[in-house]
Parts: sequence; C-alpha cells; structure tokens
Amino acid sequence: MSIQPLPISQSTPPPSPLEAHLGFWLRFVSNHVSIRFQQLLEAKGVTVTEWVALRTLWANSETGHAELIQALGMTKGAASKVVSRLEEKGLAERRLTGGNARDQSLALTASGQALVPQLAALADANDEHFFGHLPAAERQGLMAAMQVLVQHHQLKDMPTA
Repeated sequence: MSIQPLPISQSTPPPSPLEAHLGFWLRFVSNHVSIRFQQLLEAKGVTVTEWVALRTLWANSETGHAELIQALGMTKGAASKVVSRLEEKGLAERRLTGGNARDQSLALTASGQALVPQLAALADANDEHFFGHLPAAERQGLMAAMQVLVQHHQLKDMPTA
C-alpha cells in the first residue's frame, strides 16, 4: 500500500516563503549573534551557560543554588554541573552558609571577579558588531520590541544555548 499525496485544490494558496516570516529573520540574526558570541567566549575558555552563571554570581556577592537554577533555567543537577565546571576552572566556589553541608552559597573567586568584566566587554563588542550601525533610536526600539514580546508571552527561561 503506497501513500498518495493529497491533491492540492486550486483554492489553496501556495505556502508563504520563509523570508516572509518575522520569526525567520529573528532566528537568522539570533543564530549569527549567538554563534559569534559563543566563539568569543570559547576563546576565553568559557561557555555561554557559564557566562550566564558568572554574570549572575557577579550581580550578587553570594548566590543560592535556587537563584542560579532559576537564572540558568536548568534542573538542579545540570546547574550543579555548571558550578562544578566553574570550580574546576577556579572561577567560582561553594561556601557553607550554615552548619549543614546542604546550606551553601555560590560566589566568584578573585579570578572569576576579574574575568566577568572582560566577558561583559566581549558581549558589548558583539552587540556593537551586529547592531552598532543602527541609530540609537532604532537599537532602543528593537530592544523595546523584544522586551514587549518577552512580557506578552511571559518568557522566563534565560537563553543559554
């Protein structure tokens, strides 16, 4: 038994081209922005996920596991692996906050504190590379439009991949 394609009726419009979709252009640009940033980070020995974790730890002198898990949008186990990699690289450390080994916070080491501004400069340079030619008002409008979409759709997971 062979499956025959359904006949296309004369009233069915042809599918729209990929380039007619805003999502296509968002993905196209996003992929290029992300890939270049990933390459810049890899040259410093850090992944995008590790960058998000480092930046989160930078924002709070001591961060709990739950805060980091939320920022990374990962399971506890996956986030723990990220922390372990940062510890192995000498960029972050776990600190006991109570008498119990389960009561831990996370903090940047001196090396981690020194690296975050360098990585932030790479993020700024990447933005400048892709968006620097746009007038400031267009850049602000593009960012505002993205933020409206995030809010409207209640998007919460941090882009780490």
